[in-house]
Amino acid sequence: MDLPAPDLPPHCLNCTQPLADPRPRFCPACGQETRLRPPTLGEFLQQLGGAYFATEGALWRTLKLLLLQPGELTRQYLAGRRKHYVLPLRLYLTISVITLLLMRLLPGLDINASEPPALPDKAARTLAITLPGAAAGLRQGVFYCEGLPAVLCHRLRRRIDIDPTAVAGEVRQFKDRFMGNLGGAMFVLLPGFALWLKLVYLNRRLRYTEHLVFALHLHAFWFLALALALLDWQWLTLAACVAVPWYSLAAMRRVYGGARWPRLLRGALVSLLYAITLSLVVGGVGLWSFVV
Repeated sequence: MDLPAPDLPPHCLNCTQPLADPRPRFCPACGQETRLRPPTLGEFLQQLGGAYFATEGALWRTLKLLLLQPGELTRQYLAGRRKHYVLPLRLYLTISVITLLLMRLLPGLDINASEPPALPDKAARTLAITLPGAAAGLRQGVFYCEGLPAVLCHRLRRRIDIDPTAVAGEVRQFKDRFMGNLGGAMFVLLPGFALWLKLVYLNRRLRYTEHLVFALHLHAFWFLALALALLDWQWLTLAACVAVPWYSLAAMRRVYGGARWPRLLRGALVSLLYAITLSLVVGGVGLWSFVV
C-alpha cells in the first residue's frame, strides 16, 4: 500500500527533482518510484533474487551458456552482448565463494587434529618447510631457516618450536587461516593466468583485459568442477577431472581459434606457467597462514 498523500514529499527522494501534480508514478529525472514504502519480507526476497535467480534470469542464462558452450560466454561479452548475462567478475566471485564455503563446511575436508601426534621428545622432532630458494624447519629438534628474511624466520620459529600438545590446535588454526587466505590468492593467480594468455597469443592483438575476461569465465568453470568433485562421488569426481582439460581447450578454440597443434602447444605452455605460478602462490599462502 502506498503512503497516504499528506506523507509524500513534493520532490523525488532520490534526486530531489520537484514532482508535478498529479504525482507521477516515476520520477521524470532519475526514474525512481515516487511512492515508496518499506518492502514486506516477501517483496524483499523477490527483489533480492527475482532477477538473479529466476528461471529465465541472468544467472541461469549465464550458467547454461558457460556449461554447454565453452568459450561462448567470453565471445558474447567481447562482442558487446552483456545485458542478459552476469558480468564476468560477479560470476566468478559468486561461484568461487560458494565453492570455498563448501571446502570449509564439508566434513570430509576437515583436518582431524583432535589427538596430538605422538612425539617422543623435542630432540627427535623433524619438520621441513621447503620453498623455491628457501627452507625452514626442525632437524633433530634444532630449528633452521635458510633463504628467508630474519623477521619471517623469527615468526616461523615461534610457530614450529612448540610443545607437542599444542600441535593439534595449531593444525586446526592453520587450516582455517589457509582457507581464509586462499580466496585472496586467486586475485594473484587470475591476473597471472591472463598474463600468460597474453604472452602466448600476442599475435591476436587482444587487450590484456580481454584475456582477463576469458580467465574469469574459465576459472568460474573450474570452480564449478571443483565443487562437484568435493561431493566425493567417485564418478562425479572423475567426470570433473576429465571435463577441466577438455573444456579449457574447447574454450580456447572458440575464443582464440587457430589450428589444433599450435593450440595444444599454447595450452601446454600456459598450463606449465600457471602450474609454476600456482605452486609459488599456494606455497606463499601456506607459509603466510603458518606464520601469522
